Amino acid sequence: MVRWGVPDPSLIARLRPKKAFGQNFLVNDGAIRTIVGAALACPAVRLLEIGPGPGVLTERLLADGRPLWAVDLDPEACELLRERFAGTAHFHLLQGDAVRIPLPEGGPWSVVGNLPYNAATPILARLLTEGIPWDRMVLMFQLEVAQKLMGEPGTKAYGPLSVVAQLCCRLTRLVKLGPGSFRPAPKVDSAVVQFDPRQDAPTLAERRALLTVLHRSFAHRRKTLANNWQGALPAEALAAAGLAPALRAEVIAPAAWLSATRTLLIQHPEVFPS
Repeated sequence: MVRWGVPDPSLIARLRPKKAFGQNFLVNDGAIRTIVGAALACPAVRLLEIGPGPGVLTERLLADGRPLWAVDLDPEACELLRERFAGTAHFHLLQGDAVRIPLPEGGPWSVVGNLPYNAATPILARLLTEGIPWDRMVLMFQLEVAQKLMGEPGTKAYGPLSVVAQLCCRLTRLVKLGPGSFRPAPKVDSAVVQFDPRQDAPTLAERRALLTVLHRSFAHRRKTLANNWQGALPAEALAAAGLAPALRAEVIAPAAWLSATRTLLIQHPEVFPS
């Protein structure tokens, strides 16, 4: 049964969901408990919440006592959060775009959020490629995005996002949610994914280079690697890096992409942005 995630539903009702911000507020109490429990099970010294909205997750995260920074772009949401948590010394609010707002130095973070649908992918890309120190992330996505994150080679879901996420993290899908778990109800299902860092994850420089290679290789999914790289690298160079030119990108496993990227960084640095 779907229940409001705060004692007084009027606190949520005061905040108008805005389509421009991709807002769909989570109201499923079971999902709220799952997300908060997973985030707090991480021993990170600080909490970072992205897209808190009316503060349904925020309230329960703050009960743990760790310092929490919440990032929200919506001025109305920020006003409500300031009012709700004015007397909570370990609550810190950052008003701005989570894709680019500067974050406090230090860490590590346990990151949690019901991500705005229209910005989920760039927010995740930032968390994976900018060196933001985190020990765990528990994030809500549209189900289609979650499926791409966990996509396997040879499937339609598999793509650049799958490769980078799987090389950097161990991924666990915690829960799948239907439209009725949100207000307003979206037209799609959603899923919560837990990210735990891999000890053998590529360096930040390798991750950025990897994105360059992947975006070029997946530019036209039905074309071969040789065709996608035409004009940038000859087939012989791809083969020397371990990428069979006659293959399509979607059949190549993450580990092979990383190995190829490392080779290309040495042998063909000209294909990477300076």
